[in-house]
Amino acid sequence: MSGTPVTAAPATGTVVTGLDLGGTKIAAALFAADGTVLARHTRPTPAREGAPAVLDALAAAAAAVDPGGLAGVLGVAAAGVIDPRSGMVTSATDSIRGWAGTALGTGLADRTGLPVACDNDVRATAGPELAALPGGRGSLLFAAVGTGVGGALAVDGRMLHGASGVAGHLGHLPSAEAAGLPCTCGGSGHLEAIASGPGITAHYERLTGTPVDRLETVAVRAAEGDEAAVRAVTTGAAAAGRVLGGLANALGPDRVVVGGGVPRIGALYGDTLAAAFAAELMEPLRGLRPEPPLFGHDAAVLGAAALTTTLPLHHPGAHR
Repeated sequence: MSGTPVTAAPATGTVVTGLDLGGTKIAAALFAADGTVLARHTRPTPAREGAPAVLDALAAAAAAVDPGGLAGVLGVAAAGVIDPRSGMVTSATDSIRGWAGTALGTGLADRTGLPVACDNDVRATAGPELAALPGGRGSLLFAAVGTGVGGALAVDGRMLHGASGVAGHLGHLPSAEAAGLPCTCGGSGHLEAIASGPGITAHYERLTGTPVDRLETVAVRAAEGDEAAVRAVTTGAAAAGRVLGGLANALGPDRVVVGGGVPRIGALYGDTLAAAFAAELMEPLRGLRPEPPLFGHDAAVLGAAALTTTLPLHHPGAHR
């Protein structure tokens, strides 16, 4: 796939490596100065081996995609709550063991010898969506609904990061549909507990008393008319739509994007979310509708590379 052009390339003026760190996989891409993808590489995330092993794997992925040492800078989009100013992982689930408290920026810079910009993976993925808005001053509400519920908020052309990098974690907003349900963050009653893939699956199990292997099974049963499956899917979708509609009223976005694996389970989910979203909107926003992402599998690594033009760079050997 070498030499593949991508849209909305990072205008860096230099060769850049973009890295996307997830709980199961690391993806890397080398971008030419004009945004062309020169090379790609993937490898498993050593998620159970601890943070040093994960940083080593990130550095190895960067080396594999750039054996000639062409890149002058590196951007990384990572799972967890990332503070791009300090380069620290300020909070994380146990999907990567010992990830919270990791010095991502300086740790990776020391291993690669390159300046590093870093951010949360969802905010990085939303970056190209923001850049694609006309005029350079657009506002964006971006939600990623999958194993969890993540998000990104941008107002007047500026991505919001917030204290400790926590801005945009939409899954931890209160949701009436999730009342009393435990959340992965340690709280309860949060959107993620009812609207994520595992949340919808768990709701189906509560309704039926029957274990189910995965969300796709629930989606198939819903398509076949299974009443409990329909209820589980529509409850999760409506909860997400209501939260996003309320946020739209607060932020006044030009565009609302809903991505991730859950929206791909079928029209029942998407139609229910859109209807619940529209029902919440104030009059000036009545024409706003949730839309799918513009960018495909390159979005995270593309966004990671673009971080190097907008966020602080963490340098090798910098004082800790």
